[in-house]
Amino acid sequence: MTATDESRPVRDEDAFDVAAVADWLGRGPIAEVRQFPGGASNLTYLLRMAEGPELILRRPPAGTKAKGAHDMGREFRIQSALEPVFPQVPTMVAYCTEEESPVGSELYVMERLHGLIPRRDFGFPVSPEQASRLCDNAVKTLVALHSIDVDAVPGLAALNKGEGYVARQVGGWIKRLDNARTDDAGDWSDITGWLDAHQPADAGSAMIHNDYRLDNMVLDADDPTRIIGVLDWELATVGDPLMDLGCTLSYWVQADDDDFFRMTRRQPTADPGMWTRQQVIDAYLERRGLSLTPEEWRFYEVFGLFRFAVIAQQIWYRYFHGQTTNEAYAAFGPAVAGFEARCRRILAG
Repeated sequence: MTATDESRPVRDEDAFDVAAVADWLGRGPIAEVRQFPGGASNLTYLLRMAEGPELILRRPPAGTKAKGAHDMGREFRIQSALEPVFPQVPTMVAYCTEEESPVGSELYVMERLHGLIPRRDFGFPVSPEQASRLCDNAVKTLVALHSIDVDAVPGLAALNKGEGYVARQVGGWIKRLDNARTDDAGDWSDITGWLDAHQPADAGSAMIHNDYRLDNMVLDADDPTRIIGVLDWELATVGDPLMDLGCTLSYWVQADDDDFFRMTRRQPTADPGMWTRQQVIDAYLERRGLSLTPEEWRFYEVFGLFRFAVIAQQIWYRYFHGQTTNEAYAAFGPAVAGFEARCRRILAG
């Protein structure tokens, strides 16, 4: 998915029967399969076809703890529904249920978007002025997503569970933490108690991505300020747009952050020209005609960090119990403790 191909040979534990997938797909032989190392949730593969365009295959990893977060059919249907109204969605090709799957699990296939994906570092030339324009376009794209008339798009209205999104999210992520506990998990009761006691009413209802980050974007290779694709829609739903913004900024590390938070950086948000979290907040609120006090924002900031920690704990659970041998996941346990400490510092002012 990048101009400089980041794909690698498929890890043994993530391999599948390539001929069986080719038979199911019905587009001729698959000349080569490679795996993208980015991401720590669903598995993403590059399919180089003997003839025709390159494709991307997505499927959940083996031994997943939270199957609800790996619903391939849901991810496929959301992107299919969004394609006519949100041009940054990749084109969907095919979906397969677990029962009929050639790989033993749900999967879907989409067309590959050719462009640039920023990782921890850009990996391609970006001036400070371009970095600032990219931040501006990232906010504009998020506002465009949140401005979609969900009720007018077939397939999206069913995602709307009505009022109470914030409460459902707080309760749901606390439950996910409980379900993914390991022997080394800390005591989050003061943080979860604060979130439960300080949750605001829903600040509206919109189509939200829930994992909106620069490293989930594909940029134009000729203009790295232009976003041509948004990837990884597994957590997307209809809900409170400020919760979406809070989750986005839980990943947004800036140059003056503490040592721990800088170590979690997965995108080039601390590079020259990149906006601070406050600049992103201000630009978003201005474009949507909203206002928010620092105290009101604190809930969304703490929730975003808490959710990030729970996702890390779910991944650590898999590594802790030997459900994956990917050594990249060994750092997730200590990271959970770091997020716990950061949440407490924010609550303490």
